Amino acid sequence: MSGPLSSLKILDFSALLPGPFASLLLADMGAEVLRVESPTRPDLLRVLPPHDGGVSAAHAYLNRNKRSIALDLKRPEAVEVVKRLVEEYDILIEQFRPGVMERLGLGYEALRAINPRLIYVSITGYGQTGPYRDRAGHDINYLAISGIAAQTGRKDSGPLPLGVQVADVAGGSFHAVMGLLAAVIHRQQSGEGQYLDISMTDCVFTLHAMGGAAYLACGQEPSMESQPLNGGSFYDYYRTRDGRWLAVGSLEPQFMQQLCAALGRPELASLGLSPDPETQRQLKRELQIAFELHDFAEWCEIFAGLDACVEPMLSLAEAVEHPQIKARGLVVEVPREGGPGQRQIGCPIRFSGGLPAPRHIGVKVGAHTEEVLRGLGYSEEQIAELRAGKVVA
Repeated sequence: MSGPLSSLKILDFSALLPGPFASLLLADMGAEVLRVESPTRPDLLRVLPPHDGGVSAAHAYLNRNKRSIALDLKRPEAVEVVKRLVEEYDILIEQFRPGVMERLGLGYEALRAINPRLIYVSITGYGQTGPYRDRAGHDINYLAISGIAAQTGRKDSGPLPLGVQVADVAGGSFHAVMGLLAAVIHRQQSGEGQYLDISMTDCVFTLHAMGGAAYLACGQEPSMESQPLNGGSFYDYYRTRDGRWLAVGSLEPQFMQQLCAALGRPELASLGLSPDPETQRQLKRELQIAFELHDFAEWCEIFAGLDACVEPMLSLAEAVEHPQIKARGLVVEVPREGGPGQRQIGCPIRFSGGLPAPRHIGVKVGAHTEEVLRGLGYSEEQIAELRAGKVVA
């Protein structure tokens, strides 16, 4: 089984999370992904703990199914290798700051001259233009200046550092994949490649799907605990008697009625649809009192048989063992060379034609350097010279 993207060949110059997560999705769907890595400045993800068998678990996951070639891009011989690769690998992903690839002689215009069908994807924090184009940043910074953080948290304690990287992944990775695949369709129709400027801040800003519409059209600005879905209504988390939590999303009347009946407080159901903030605060207080009458396990048993949009808040260890996660096959065993396989999160996209089985975890820097160079027509003598000159590793 080859996968729906088996016709795509991608050069991946990215590191850390946004670019590698994007190319992981593409590789899982069958694309051939070749990482171009530095032999002297390794991806910091490679050393991120914890380690499994001497390999960073995060690196092993984010770089599964990908090959690796190690090139010192400051050397003209390495740049020549890339130019030869671009004749065959006609999609490129990079995550350097604006201007870096141009200074290396590997910018879009230089490579498009070699292959006009090239699709070139640049992922940055703030984009290729604007006053912040050269500014450093991380996920928390993009969430802050995009206005997301200002409505995510509690009034009395402030914004919350999220447990997952929303701007990096939902902003950078997902939009890079969507844009790349759209460019592939365009190329199929026109024969032309193009350049994609993916800004993580831009992309996460557009996640203001409802709050942004309300503000821009009506001047209603969201803030912490001011909206129905950010803590301003009963739609929230509730603590049980033993200190665990349940997520209550019983927005529709039929769900609200089941919730209140299960809590032994059916009279509260009429308060659920009230737009009055004080009524919502009163309802939340009453729900919290009710939830604190029983332990987490008791509530889980009660709501397991109800269709009330109430679910337990699980730890990751518990989520891995949840029957729904198991039934969907979201944990997979991925082979590794010379050792036991590693459990990883699987590709969540389901195709009726299926996907290829995971081939291997992330590999060592330059694991496929010689194989790739031979495929480009380099002789054994030439490869030895490049290695001796530290152009490749």
